[in-house]
Amino acid sequence: MLLSPIPESLPVPSPPYPVTPDGRYFVVRGRLWRMSNPALPAEERSRLQRELMSARSALGRARKAGDDEARLLARRRIDAAKVALGERGPPWWPDGAPDYNRRMAVNTPYRPWFEGLGPG
Repeated sequence: MLLSPIPESLPVPSPPYPVTPDGRYFVVRGRLWRMSNPALPAEERSRLQRELMSARSALGRARKAGDDEARLLARRRIDAAKVALGERGPPWWPDGAPDYNRRMAVNTPYRPWFEGLGPG
């Protein structure tokens, strides 16, 4: 049983990976990854994505420099941006359906859809 789809009035970005029919996850190497909340205003989503990219860059610089304090701060920034985007934390959908983030698609109700994608 697939979960209820998000309203068609909300834009759903299309990454280069398959997206579940309800728009909640995209799939990479068989694993479900939660999509950003499509109800976020475009300007807010853009700001949060820029913050996420900046934090990821800061993490790389901190690793390279061996700066543990900066590394921890960058990880906190990454987590905060992902939570604000809806990719982590409480699910952004209002119907109370369970969250299958980071689970293998074949071990979730998305299995029939995923297997229908075929190889590759």
